Amino acid sequence: MTENKNMITVPSEERIGKPNDLFFIWFAANIGILGVVYGAMIVGFQLSFIQSTLAALIAALSFILVGYISVIGKKNGITTFMLSRAAFGTKGNWIPNFLGWLNLVGWLSVNVVTGTLILLSLATIFHIDQNSTITLICLLIFATLVLLSGLLNQQQLAKLQTFFTYVFGGLTLIILVILIPQTDFQQLFSMPNGSWLKGFLPAVSIIMAGTGISWSIAGADYSAYQSPTNKNNAIMFSVLFGAIIPLFVIMFVGILLSTSLPNIATSANPIDVIAHALPSWISVIYFITAVGGLIPQCIISLKSARVNLETLNIQVSNQVSLMIHGAIMILIPVYVLFISQDFLYNFQLFLGLLGIGIASWAAVFIADYYFNRKSGYDLKLLEPKGSHSFNKTGIISWSIGVIIGFLFTNTDFFSGPFAVGIFRDNSLGLLLAFICSYIAYVLIHLFMSDRRENE
Repeated sequence: MTENKNMITVPSEERIGKPNDLFFIWFAANIGILGVVYGAMIVGFQLSFIQSTLAALIAALSFILVGYISVIGKKNGITTFMLSRAAFGTKGNWIPNFLGWLNLVGWLSVNVVTGTLILLSLATIFHIDQNSTITLICLLIFATLVLLSGLLNQQQLAKLQTFFTYVFGGLTLIILVILIPQTDFQQLFSMPNGSWLKGFLPAVSIIMAGTGISWSIAGADYSAYQSPTNKNNAIMFSVLFGAIIPLFVIMFVGILLSTSLPNIATSANPIDVIAHALPSWISVIYFITAVGGLIPQCIISLKSARVNLETLNIQVSNQVSLMIHGAIMILIPVYVLFISQDFLYNFQLFLGLLGIGIASWAAVFIADYYFNRKSGYDLKLLEPKGSHSFNKTGIISWSIGVIIGFLFTNTDFFSGPFAVGIFRDNSLGLLLAFICSYIAYVLIHLFMSDRRENE
């Protein structure tokens, strides 16, 4: 985003995107073969085939949230956390903005670790011994491939994601077709129905947390470059179907594979578990496909992380921004790969907790838009040095959701007092945070409106 009106809006000459650009951007972001793990995880909640399939579909529909935020970005030509300043204030927005940036660079680093491990597995096929030097080379290769995307503008990025969709989406489909015949259909159709409350709902919550809700912070970062003449429905459906088609198909195959690869959801290295289930002649293609399916996610994370850094009023050149994010996405994997592998597990748990703040932010963002910004955003509210420093309604609503979310959430190093029963060991606390923040915003908004009318 180039400088225009204090770096608030995307310049009109750059707003030339088409809805199909968004389709390919989000399609490519969801072609990762690791999506089969999500499908197997759903079955792990002791659900039947029908229940598991329905859970996968409903969870994938969480991209409606990304689609809705994308429409807002298209209408205003403004990126996600720049718009968020209206809901929280320019200073009040700093905490959710920072959490969003931390979430993006965190998962980017995790994916770089995964990509490095996949390249190491690929190296073993060519009889290259694994050692520290080879590990470092694989890390630098994968990180470089991701960093090079930072040199592309929005139109070039859309073309790159289109390339990934056709090439690696097609290869992923071939891999899935080869895996499907290994399904034990008798076992699949004989799985008994599980609890809708204790199994189905928690399963849906975990997948939603890792897909639509997690990606909501990036929605407007790409749609802001769409032509203002594009129809809102076209934006919504491009994002929605672009994400749902690959995500649901891959999760569905994961549900099928749970009968033949029962440990895929709990394995520390599911990529290798899948590899062992494939014929040896396709191993090279499989690992290349796995890498190719992971890179588009990293590209989106890197792009949005850099946009978020700008919104935090950290104004640096494009080169410096790439250096900052490049250092992070290399140093964290170096620590994981060479010093402490246990750190990765705890780091992922930490990133999962950040999801509570992101879910609450998303609820406040869409509530603020619905009640206050449908006719457009006042740019004065978004100016970094403006008088709109804190929006108490947004901040209080967000805080309420976050607190309630933590009270109903548990991890290995944190356990909320109410994280028991159906709330234990899943992401229902995150969904509860979303719901409570939205309700809190509505109630505070109505109270403030009545108060102003009485005055």
